[in-house]
Amino acid sequence: MPDRPEIFNVVTSAGIDVVERPLSAWQRLFNHAAARKTVLLVLLGLLWEGYARWLANPLVFPTFSATVAALFSSIASGEIPRATAYSIKMLLKGYAAGLLLAGLLTAFASATRAGADLLETLTSMFNPLPSIALLPLALIWFGLGDGSVIFVLIHAVLWAVALNAYAGVRSVSSTLRMVGQNYGLSKAGYIGRILIPAAFPSILTGLKVGWAFAWRTLIAAELVFGVSSGSGGLGWYIFEQKNQLLIPNVFAGLLTVILFGLAIENLVFKTIESRTVRRWGMQT
Repeated sequence: MPDRPEIFNVVTSAGIDVVERPLSAWQRLFNHAAARKTVLLVLLGLLWEGYARWLANPLVFPTFSATVAALFSSIASGEIPRATAYSIKMLLKGYAAGLLLAGLLTAFASATRAGADLLETLTSMFNPLPSIALLPLALIWFGLGDGSVIFVLIHAVLWAVALNAYAGVRSVSSTLRMVGQNYGLSKAGYIGRILIPAAFPSILTGLKVGWAFAWRTLIAAELVFGVSSGSGGLGWYIFEQKNQLLIPNVFAGLLTVILFGLAIENLVFKTIESRTVRRWGMQT
């Protein structure tokens, strides 16, 4: 019986070539987060410039170029560096004190049922309360000075950080808890190697939220009651420039607040995130 060639396949040993196509410039740009954000900021700046020129009223909305010129002029004169340094010093004091109290409250809530009830009750009461609303009381209690600002900053930081940290601790799976117990870790080792790393994504979220609340509360407090002890921060700088109708300088102060917020988010918190939760495989 003759072979039926139509049902036979000829198999060759030729290899399969892999053709590598280089990425285009747009694809390389799109794959780089910093480049994407830079392009976005440039587009926003161009939109700002175009709208301000179309409006043609610098007393209401100055151009982006005029704002940048005012920013560099204030930096050269030392006004914005002095105001920024003062605001950062106040922010660090209030933020550090808020983190300390939040850590103590979270530890108490994690250790005892009474502490958990206390944290839940206090956060329900005070977390919705705007920090700036406490400023009049703070001025009565602590006077016109750093104490009043630090008090409202602590309020801004405390509840957000404590609530997120406690939620992170509660979300740690029972499997991880049993692993720590089976390894025979000490109490400090269990907290440092199991509990905190597992809860750190939520803790980091609380740190970010607390920082954002503290930063805007500080600027608002400086705008409300202004100079303290013969010096002032960025909020007071913005208020002074508004009184003198130097609107480009007002926008320069606002731009400084924005740039500082971007720097903290992308240089500080992104670094912490990459060296902790991403390194531990808790985020992609």
